[in-house]
Amino acid sequence: MKRYRKLGATVALSLMMIFSAACGSNANNGNTGGENAGTNAEAGAAANDNAVKASGDKKITLGFSQVGAESGWRSANTKSIQESAGEVGYDLKFSDAQQKQENQIKAIRSFIQQKVDVIGFSPVVESGWDTVLKEAKDAGIPVVLTDRAVDSQDKSLYVTFIGSDFVEEGRKAGQWLVDQYKDAQEPVNIVELQGTTGSAPANDRKAGFEELIKTNPNLKVIASQTGDFTRAKGKEVMQAFLKAHKDIDVLYAHNDDMALGAIQAIEAAGLKPGVDIKIISVDAVKDGMQAASEGKINFIVECNPLLGPQLMEAVQNIMDGKEIPARIVTEESTFTSEQAKEALPTRAY
Repeated sequence: MKRYRKLGATVALSLMMIFSAACGSNANNGNTGGENAGTNAEAGAAANDNAVKASGDKKITLGFSQVGAESGWRSANTKSIQESAGEVGYDLKFSDAQQKQENQIKAIRSFIQQKVDVIGFSPVVESGWDTVLKEAKDAGIPVVLTDRAVDSQDKSLYVTFIGSDFVEEGRKAGQWLVDQYKDAQEPVNIVELQGTTGSAPANDRKAGFEELIKTNPNLKVIASQTGDFTRAKGKEVMQAFLKAHKDIDVLYAHNDDMALGAIQAIEAAGLKPGVDIKIISVDAVKDGMQAASEGKINFIVECNPLLGPQLMEAVQNIMDGKEIPARIVTEESTFTSEQAKEALPTRAY
């Protein structure tokens, strides 16, 4: 990878303050960072001025290709990236792939043609990126992955991956279920709403979950199908599950939106979500936390969408020629219904 010119600008202290507020929004910490809002705004403005001055009036240009707007989590993720780029004064070239890999590849090639300084993207699926990432490497443009990884064997095609440990999220979901049914003497029938086929979170959340539940032979996944991470599809697939299976004990949804769609189907069938069918979900966005606070979702594994500050920090470090870790993991929590009720009033997303 070519040597990047040093701009001399430093990442504003506000980035770390913002990220700390994002990570702190759980049942054990109600501080949303509001008391520091004025300080953050002033520091953000200073960072903006410094970034422009240090580059000779030329802003750092970041090209970012987003998966789409399929869920509340994704919307929060997009907002975090856009606002964080604005706070540090970067020129953000943003593209919405509408959940299509071909759109992302087209966007990345457009960023290469525009000679952006850094490319960031959250890949729709794991496979099929080597060619376009090689094009970015040949053009001397560093790439940062956010939220989702790629399965390329050539790790030199990107600088770092910022995001959650999806396997660990699946393990957390599975461990809660194992603990809940440790004394079960009869089969516990589970249905699974998977995320987008081929995507890293779908693959990994399934793998982590299966790793844990196989320790109890009574825990059985009787049906598993993609819901594409959307509420509408989650409802549709859950309706099909309910028609095909009269003895569903547990639903494991790979994200809140699918769980919320499934809740609609469960209620329409005359059943009580969270009681007649236990529900486990991943994300912990506000709508999911609201459902959990009402007892409709029994357990939520958090997946923090507020990756903007970490992304901007990584971009700045790349431009400054600094070494950064190849893997940056976000900090996350879990919530029972009671914990969700406590955390909801100060939830940042």
